[in-house]
Amino acid sequence: MPHLSPAGYALAVLAALCIGLSKSGFSGISLVSVVLFAELYEAKNSVGLALPLLIAADLMAYPAFRKHGSWKPVWGLLLPTLAGLLIGCLVLHYMDDRQLRRAIGVSILVMVAVQSSRRLSPEIYDRWAHSRGCGTFAGLAGGFSTMLANAAGPVIQLYLLARRIPKMELIGTGARFFLLVNLIKVPLNAQLATITRESLLENAKLVPAVAAGVFGGRYLIKLVPQRVFEWMIVGFSLIAGIRLLFW
Repeated sequence: MPHLSPAGYALAVLAALCIGLSKSGFSGISLVSVVLFAELYEAKNSVGLALPLLIAADLMAYPAFRKHGSWKPVWGLLLPTLAGLLIGCLVLHYMDDRQLRRAIGVSILVMVAVQSSRRLSPEIYDRWAHSRGCGTFAGLAGGFSTMLANAAGPVIQLYLLARRIPKMELIGTGARFFLLVNLIKVPLNAQLATITRESLLENAKLVPAVAAGVFGGRYLIKLVPQRVFEWMIVGFSLIAGIRLLFW
């Protein structure tokens, strides 16, 4: 792990805060943590550094939103998500960082396009959003994205949004999904040796910022109307997809 300057540590705290906020419904903001950690700690190190922080955030977010959402959509996404995780492990050795970022960016932008089609053709949109194919694509893309860059938040939230799940239910279901999936990722990352003693010590310094993001975001999300929340997801996801695709 590189030794960070005070300014670098401040950016790491900001990235950890964004992880917490993303678990409270502001999923697109997770891109900030992906980019900052990759630049501060290098790409491979950042994967192992972020995963324990994500799990810590999930363990805080799940009880905070346990009254909302259910496990049913999670089980429907689980098999394609596991397939996406395995595909991510396989291609991790054959694609460079730029190719991986572009693949994730394309997945996110496809989901944005699906959500945007809601106004153009509501009937076709509703049929596809509730189809098995939509769930399969979202699970594959989510598993692939989370394995390679911890960037599945926008994909999964867009899928749940496409199914017209209300704001708080969407956040509660997302908390369940990512708690399960991030725990599954631990042995996969252990094989890749991305989690080390040094990275865990760094995690200990950043967990308070994660907690501030989760519980601060829980308060803030209650102030955001459903319609604004939906546009925020689409807007953050669009920025995330373009950012990954072109930069």
